[in-house]
This record gives sequence, structure tokens and C-alpha cells, in this order.
Amino acid sequence: MSEAPEMTAARTAWGEARGEGADGIQAILNVIGNRVKIPCWWGADIAGVCRAPEQFSCWDETDPNREKLLSVTLSDPQFREAVTLAHRLTAGLLVDLTGGADHYYDWRGPRPFWAEPRFFTTRLGHHDFYRTGPYSI
Repeated sequence: MSEAPEMTAARTAWGEARGEGADGIQAILNVIGNRVKIPCWWGADIAGVCRAPEQFSCWDETDPNREKLLSVTLSDPQFREAVTLAHRLTAGLLVDLTGGADHYYDWRGPRPFWAEPRFFTTRLGHHDFYRTGPYSI
């Protein structure tokens, strides 16, 4: 799938947080943007970050959200919101609600192994957000 970076980011945020409202979608976009700012094994650009294996579960071949995010259109109000916010991300105008987070998980499930060495930044909706270092992006 080849599309504009903001559309890939919007699909990712919608796939991960469409039930979390605008702030939840924005927070996932913040994580994507923060990862782009500190290129690492997860990728160096929006598409690379969003599509890196085992990073955003909505893109996993076996995830039920994958087919939904591939077929969602602008007729979906939450996807329209995600696209608007993704445009702000790519323009450098998206406020970071996460305190520089580059990781997150749904706190209703088991705490992942990777959370222990990272710095907790905030909880938004059903997601806890973490950053890799004590730095601020």
C-alpha cells in the first residue's frame, strides 16, 4: 500500500485508538511523531515507524483491525478526525499530549516486558504512555 505519510499515520492511529476519542487518536500520532524524531530500529519516517513489524498491532496480518483500517474511508467521522490530526503532525503543529512518549500499551492487559526500563509519562483513556529515556522531545 503506497499512500501519503499522513494517511498511513491516520490509519495507524484510527486502528489503534478509534474508541479513545480525539485525544486518544492524537496521542498515538504523538508516539509516531516522537519515534520519527529519534530514528531507531522502529524506523526513520512515518511509514517505516507505522509499519515496523510488531509495533502497531493494527497492521499485523492476523489482527482483525487490519482489514478495517485498510478499508476505512473519510465517511467515518473518527477517521476524518485522524486525518486532520495527522496533517497537523506532518506540518509540525500537533501538540504532544504524551510528554515525549515513544511507547504505549493498553493498561487493561498485562504489563509488557518493555515497560519496566522506560519512563511513564501519562495515562490517556485505556493507554499508558512511556518514553525510552529521561529526555524530553
